[in-house]
Amino acid sequence: MLKKRDLQDVPILFELLSHPEVFPYVREKATTIDRFYFLTKQAIEAEKTGQMISRTITDQYNKPIGMISLYNLTDNYGFLATWIGRPYFRKGYNRLAKEHFFKEVFKTTSIDTIFMKIRKTNIRSSKAALKIPYVTCGKVTYEKVYEQINRKEYIYDLFAVTKTTFYSYISTKENEGKSDERVI
Repeated sequence: MLKKRDLQDVPILFELLSHPEVFPYVREKATTIDRFYFLTKQAIEAEKTGQMISRTITDQYNKPIGMISLYNLTDNYGFLATWIGRPYFRKGYNRLAKEHFFKEVFKTTSIDTIFMKIRKTNIRSSKAALKIPYVTCGKVTYEKVYEQINRKEYIYDLFAVTKTTFYSYISTKENEGKSDERVI
């Protein structure tokens, strides 16, 4: 489902990110494959120095289908950037990738809050975020962060996932699964 970023995945990922339904919402806007190689090398280096956490999202056959990254790591929080290639829309990969990523980040780092800033015009991503039960709207709770990301004009919505909320959801989900197993 997730693997560390690797240069061998660049050609497949570049083709996926170039799609007009994906490209406007990709953080690392590469218009050439050479530029995407460069950005991937930068991401790998940034991970080594603790400046970001970045993974390639894969399908059930380990084929690259998108990316998920946590960047601007500061004061136990960071911002999430995720994209999935067009052929994989509406197949559940986005939510599953986020869950795997959150487990890894919360388990292996001191990150306590993961923010998602989503352009108000990106309806698909906003709907996807709102479907995730442990995601909260951050506009009021994290007012300073909301104001910071919208300094010039209000173009982003802010969502948040906290370690506490995430693990509470996971614990409930696991307990429901155990009770289901006992009934059967």
